[in-house]
Amino acid sequence: MRAALKYTFVMFLEPHFKGQRSGWIEVVCGCMFSGKTEELIRRLKRAKIAEMRVEVFKPRIDTRYDEIAIVSHDTTSVLATPIDHSSKLLKISADTAVVGIDEAQFFDEDLPDVCQQLALRGVRVIAAGLDMDYRGIPFGPMPALLAIAEYVTKVHAICVHCGNLATHSYRLAEGDSVVLLGEKEQYEPRCRSCYHQGNILRLK
Repeated sequence: MRAALKYTFVMFLEPHFKGQRSGWIEVVCGCMFSGKTEELIRRLKRAKIAEMRVEVFKPRIDTRYDEIAIVSHDTTSVLATPIDHSSKLLKISADTAVVGIDEAQFFDEDLPDVCQQLALRGVRVIAAGLDMDYRGIPFGPMPALLAIAEYVTKVHAICVHCGNLATHSYRLAEGDSVVLLGEKEQYEPRCRSCYHQGNILRLK
């Protein structure tokens, strides 16, 4: 009797799952200079080698290296489409298998829901971004994105003061705006201890 019930249950579920394309969300996060974009590009290039259709996006405000490409600190790059709102991601081609998103922290709060929708369509979504801002506070939509992702990779830089693993982006420039695009002249990677020591000295 139990075997018959189990068989009936499996047969009932089978039509729901059969033929569906599986999608998921991957997030690569960390502080500045930790290799987030480099890792995103590596995964996208491997998807292209596998002959999968890939579309790449970046926030329109990020024009530090190039207006239509995502570029890592070691100058590796791939072409990308600049967009001003995450809803534009939903307009991808029907045969797109992989979506890459760089600087995810600069996107709007709808980004996690948009990524959910893409994953439910069967799309593999790979997003890279800062997990914390210069204040050490979770950045923009990143906390929600990390919570719903199937796969999370946290990468680290090297603390420029002590050589330990860096987890924080310490701002050298003045100003309290959360969004301040910049490079080594404005930020440096620090470990937890050196980051907090720097903040203490700044307050004195």
